[in-house]
Amino acid sequence: MTQTTGRLFDEMARLVNDAAGVAQGVRREAETVMRSQMERFLRDMDLVKREEFEAVKDMVAEARMENERLSARIAVLEANLRIHTHPTASGPTGPETEVPGGAA
Repeated sequence: MTQTTGRLFDEMARLVNDAAGVAQGVRREAETVMRSQMERFLRDMDLVKREEFEAVKDMVAEARMENERLSARIAVLEANLRIHTHPTASGPTGPETEVPGGAA
């Protein structure tokens, strides 16, 4: 009876071991399937990676600074233009003083 009981326990231990191995395999397979589904879902959502977002954010900040520099430069150029085209004592000249119909 001792030999039969020992063999029974050995078989049950092997069965539990095999079941644990199968359970781990099923768990790994489920994780792989879930990961694949999640990656497909995120890819279909067309999400941006963090690195790409940071790169675009930096580009926008640089463009904003450049825009501010150019706006300041335009303001200076417009001020210089007003100084150089200011009407003289002899009267205004230029397109805004033309009389409609071509007569001056």
